[in-house]
Amino acid sequence: MDVPYDLTSYIRVLKLASTPSWEEFSQIAKIAGAGIALVGLLGFIIFAVMTFVPGSKPV
Repeated sequence: MDVPYDLTSYIRVLKLASTPSWEEFSQIAKIAGAGIALVGLLGFIIFAVMTFVPGSKPV
């Protein structure tokens, strides 16, 4: 592991990086929000199914 080489490659990547445009940020935010909503919906569906399963106790 060559530390100076690693640091220079990291610095090179950071110099190439730029802040996203508003459109790109908005698209990423929409996709992330949709993923969070999908996971929440899946959890709610599992909760609803487990509520109606005989022998289970709802929270």
